[in-house]
Amino acid sequence: MADDIKQKAASGMVWTSIQKFAGMGISFISGIILARLLTPEDYGCIGMLSIFMLIAGSFVDGGFASALIQKKRPTQEDYSTIFFFNLGMSIVMYAILFFSAPAIARFYKMPLLCSVLRVQGLVLIINAFSIIQSNQLRKQLRFKKLAIVTLSASFISIVVTIYMAYNGFGVWALVASNLLAAFIPTVVYWFTNKWYPLFVFSKKSFKELFNFGFFMFLSNLINVFCNNIQGLLIGRLYNPATMGYYSKAKSTEEMASTSISDILGRVTYPVFAEYQNDKKMLVSVIKRMTLVVAYITSPMMFLLMLLAKPIFILLYSERWIDSVPYFQILCFAGIATCLQVFNYNAIAAIGKSRITFRWTIIKRVVGISFIVFGLALCGLKGLLVGMVLSSWFIYFVNVFLCDKYVGYKFMDQVKDLAPILVLSIVSTIVPFGLALVLPLLNLYLIAVIQLIVFIILFFGGSVLFKMDSYQCFVENLPLLFGKFKKKSK
Repeated sequence: MADDIKQKAASGMVWTSIQKFAGMGISFISGIILARLLTPEDYGCIGMLSIFMLIAGSFVDGGFASALIQKKRPTQEDYSTIFFFNLGMSIVMYAILFFSAPAIARFYKMPLLCSVLRVQGLVLIINAFSIIQSNQLRKQLRFKKLAIVTLSASFISIVVTIYMAYNGFGVWALVASNLLAAFIPTVVYWFTNKWYPLFVFSKKSFKELFNFGFFMFLSNLINVFCNNIQGLLIGRLYNPATMGYYSKAKSTEEMASTSISDILGRVTYPVFAEYQNDKKMLVSVIKRMTLVVAYITSPMMFLLMLLAKPIFILLYSERWIDSVPYFQILCFAGIATCLQVFNYNAIAAIGKSRITFRWTIIKRVVGISFIVFGLALCGLKGLLVGMVLSSWFIYFVNVFLCDKYVGYKFMDQVKDLAPILVLSIVSTIVPFGLALVLPLLNLYLIAVIQLIVFIILFFGGSVLFKMDSYQCFVENLPLLFGKFKKKSK
């Protein structure tokens, strides 16, 4: 049983990684093209509305997706009941957005947002038709199908977006992309997944899943609001172009940090749920994943900070140079974002949804305080520093909870993480200093030199000091790629 779960988890990690990183590749290429066809104001429009779309989406899900995965053996009545709840709630939330759109447009002082929100809001209803199907595939660890469907939808939607942007549709090109990215997977799931709801709504099923899902819903709702409040503040206090620069910096940083955390969240939550009654095995899995992911994430994010300017100029042109300082600050928050997911999912997987909710309130109140005080004291950059402090505070609270309820000790996690962070910082400081003594060289030549020096220092230090994270990383590569090759035959 344990070996079967381990192999499914490895396969899931591979296919979810393929989905995310191939998706990143598609977004990467399309982002380069769209950055030259669209303006910061176009991106700013979508960024201003994201908090409303995400909050509405949280109500549609209601925490029941997590509850269905956490439950050992969901029934057809369970799935059908939640399907009709999702669909009904999506219609209610769309109606709220539709009638609230004029007020939201006045709040941002942008009349165009009214029409944009009313069209983009249709994503809620479209997604409601596919929540159960995608949930079942995750529950069964069938990440290969999820990857193929999601990537196909991404490719088609991006092609349409580029075509529309080229022909002058502006922000509507981005709206069309979001609609297609939701519509295509929904159609595919209904024709291929062979699951259809029973025409029942079981009060018993709803109550059972509600007891767990409600607190997950509240936690997710608070997380969504707090993760996006900075966009609300920037959109209200600054012009659309500034919002666009921030949105581009955030989306570029998320291509690394949030993509990795999303991969881990999708794969680890159902795996942790299987081990919910075996704390010793659960701790072992969390430790290995923490070491491997920290070893990948930490140097990657520091390297992105180091090379931010040439990356933005090369990819997006000089038009987006104002995004660079925002991006560099967000990268440090991204490290904590990636590491948060293990501890959070472990607590949720063992059924501690009420505890998760209580601590989410504490984490987010403190986090918002960092952001608001940062904004008040130092403006936009102060707000971003507040986001960094908030992310690391949330990480350490999650570590504390994992120590208390799962058994992975707080100081053990800190000791596992510290060597990787220290080595990453040292590997960044040295090439950064080189740029100061070689100012007359070409920007991209300096970037290449910095990259080479960083790689030598980081991997050289890993081998020299025989770091546990490096050993764990090397040991787990054959498992992942071996499973991938086996599946490919």
